[in-house]
Amino acid sequence: MIDEKMLSELYPFWAQLTPPHKAELSANTVLRTFKPGDIVHGGGQECTGVLGVISGRLRTFMLSDEGKEITLFRLVEGDNCMLSASCMLKNISFDVHVSAETPTQLAIISPVIYDKIAKTSPRVEQFMNDIISMRFSEVMWIVEQVLFMKMDKRLALFLLEQSALDQSDTIALTHEQIAGHLGTAREVVTRILKYLSGEGYITVSRKGIAIVDRKGLLKMTE
Repeated sequence: MIDEKMLSELYPFWAQLTPPHKAELSANTVLRTFKPGDIVHGGGQECTGVLGVISGRLRTFMLSDEGKEITLFRLVEGDNCMLSASCMLKNISFDVHVSAETPTQLAIISPVIYDKIAKTSPRVEQFMNDIISMRFSEVMWIVEQVLFMKMDKRLALFLLEQSALDQSDTIALTHEQIAGHLGTAREVVTRILKYLSGEGYITVSRKGIAIVDRKGLLKMTE
């Protein structure tokens, strides 16, 4: 059973729960660990549960019938995801997949129990609505990029965001992996990386992609 201190750090409504609700939530929350690349949710799993990231990083993405991917948002320590508990969300008509990008530990709350408590606790329900609203805002930002932003700008933005996530100027991702994040073809990524390298913003080697002119790359995203 997960300890209450961990739940209180993940969920700001914890202090407002009644003792019976605390006991019920604790008893129906499991701790799970995942290796990089492990699928946390997706592939026919409609209702994995409410995900709370204790450590590590998750990638949430959509997958087409042809196998094309696009990253919707990332989840890091302290983040929560409700889209993996779609059975308790009305009018959710698209499937999301969640995978671990780094060694990750999660608290997973039973969607049935969370939904039950939310129906009697306005604070729990509000937290769910706030998280859903936040995630959909992130999804709409991706939609805006796809519809209105040139791919060279999107790639520059991605490199800067990935650098911040990894806390490193070197991005150890393949061109194929970057293409999966951006929902484009590997050849497109390779061509734009070659252009960025020619402009002196980055260098590309077997070790990865190194940002050498951060200011120049930032200027591209303005």
